[in-house]
Formats: sequence, structure tokens, C-alpha cells
Amino acid sequence: MNLQMVLAAVCGMILLCVVSAKKPLKEEDCEVCVSVLKKLEDQFPGVREKSEADIEKDFRKFCKTAKGRDERFCYYVGGAETSATNVVKKMSMPFKNHLPYIKICEKLKDLDPQICDLKYEKQIDLATVDFKKLKVKDLKKILSDWNEDKACKGCSEKSDFVRAVKELMPKHAPEAYKKLKERDEL
Repeated sequence: MNLQMVLAAVCGMILLCVVSAKKPLKEEDCEVCVSVLKKLEDQFPGVREKSEADIEKDFRKFCKTAKGRDERFCYYVGGAETSATNVVKKMSMPFKNHLPYIKICEKLKDLDPQICDLKYEKQIDLATVDFKKLKVKDLKKILSDWNEDKACKGCSEKSDFVRAVKELMPKHAPEAYKKLKERDEL
């Protein structure tokens, strides 16, 4: 009887271990983290060869110019000046040791699960989009992404925003502008 109880307990523990095992992350599961680490290495070539303190310094420099989701990631990790937490050290050591980006992100996710909850907003393809179906919010975002928030200062109607986007397309999205012009949608 005791042997059966011990065997049942051991089997239960093994089953619990198998069920609770973490499945490895994929790049799309933690896209902002992976992307920021790639951008960091692109912006500062040879950063992985530097000391941990220099990697942290470069990361903070990167974070000063980061926008959108990249900026939010910097905030979570502690690279932004307004960050409440500071886990940059947990990123710099594996980064220096040439761990793959996704493994670094797994370590950061263990510290703060929000890190992998960040996702990039889907980009609007201006060459194929039907402007009549876009929301004003999307049109405002396009203008904001182009740093042209003031271009539609007095706009109150959706048609005003569409007009502003179409007027600025040659400057900010010339390829999409050409395609729309070919289809006579301007």
C-alpha cells in the first residue's frame, strides 16, 4: 500500500514537471524585444564586444531616440530616464556573452512578463489602402508618424484628414503616391 502511494506521488510530480515546463519563445512571441536588440547592435556596431557598463550606456543612448513600442520596451527594461525599474544589467551580460536575442528576451520575460506582451502596430500600406475605409485615428497616426501633426490643425472632417495625407504623400511616401496616381485615386 505504501509503495503504491509513493509511486503515485512520484508519477504525480513527474507529470507536474512535464506539464509546467516552459515552452521556448519564438521571435514573433517577443517581437519588440528582439527588434530592439537587433537595432541596438545595428546602431552600435561591435557593441557585443564592449564591457557590460558600455553596453548599458549605449542602450541608454539608443533609448533616448527610441519611439513608440521601442520606447515602451526601454521603459520596461530601465533604459529610459523615467523608468521605474532597472533590469538593464540582466540584458547587458547575456548580450555581451553573445546569447541569441530570443534567449535574452526569455530572461527578461522571466523578470517582467510585460516585455513580451509588446507588439508593433501593423503598418498601413498606403499604396493599396482604401482611404474611405480608414478611421480618422489611422489617418492621424499616419500624420503623426510623418511628424506632420500640425498639417491638419483645423481638420474636423475625415475628408480633411484624407486630403492632408494625400497632399503629404509625395514627400513621405513617394512610391505609394506614384501607385495611387497610376490608378487615378488622388
